[in-house]
Amino acid sequence: MPRSPDVEKNNKYRDDPKRIAKYINDALATQNTTIVVKAIGDMIRAQGSSGFSRKSNLDRASLYRSFSGRMSPGLDRVMEVLQSLDVMLIARPRHSGSTSGRSSKSHLLS
Repeated sequence: MPRSPDVEKNNKYRDDPKRIAKYINDALATQNTTIVVKAIGDMIRAQGSSGFSRKSNLDRASLYRSFSGRMSPGLDRVMEVLQSLDVMLIARPRHSGSTSGRSSKSHLLS
């Protein structure tokens, strides 16, 4: 994962879902929840915390606390933030040969 971007000087992550997704995917690859949470927080700050707070309808102070890396936000909060960043969380098999053959989402509701 790259170092935390200096959001004051670097706007390359602002409104760029592809770069945001890459940054967060690099964090996810570490399998370290603190790094993942901090990476999401970095991307919130890169968007501008006040504007992001309004866009996501989430309290700015709560976003800071949740994504500072000192606590573990709930999955519902993570999903809300990722949606507001215009990225999504996708699960893939760890090894390319692991496929179940299912292509339908119907099994999720059974």
